[in-house]
Amino acid sequence: MELTGRIIAVMEPRSGVSARSGNPWMTQEYVIEIPGQYPKRCVFNLFGEDRIKQFNIQNGEDLTIQFDIDAREYNGRWYNDIRAYNIIRGQVPPVADPGASPFPPVQGQPDAATSPFPPAPETPSEGSADDLPF
Repeated sequence: MELTGRIIAVMEPRSGVSARSGNPWMTQEYVIEIPGQYPKRCVFNLFGEDRIKQFNIQNGEDLTIQFDIDAREYNGRWYNDIRAYNIIRGQVPPVADPGASPFPPVQGQPDAATSPFPPAPETPSEGSADDLPF
């Protein structure tokens, strides 16, 4: 899966030692904001000191993250984990016109030129004989 947006927060890395294997581990979380009429935000993480240093994500960068989603249970509650495995640097796509429909036009739907309804009449100028408000 992929998300494209701007990094708006970089959290402090966390590290520790695995109780099972005794190997050290490191993870770091980031918040990405996806542009749009109603921007969305998503927290994702990178696991492993080598990946954290390799991608070197900075606040304010425009990125596309490729990630996997997994869930885990802890004390009867479920938690999502969004783990990035690849980072692509680049531009965030421009925000669409808020007045534009987010859906593609329906095939066979008439446009203004082929509409069966005539265009609305122009409003009369002041001082004309038709001063009715409706």
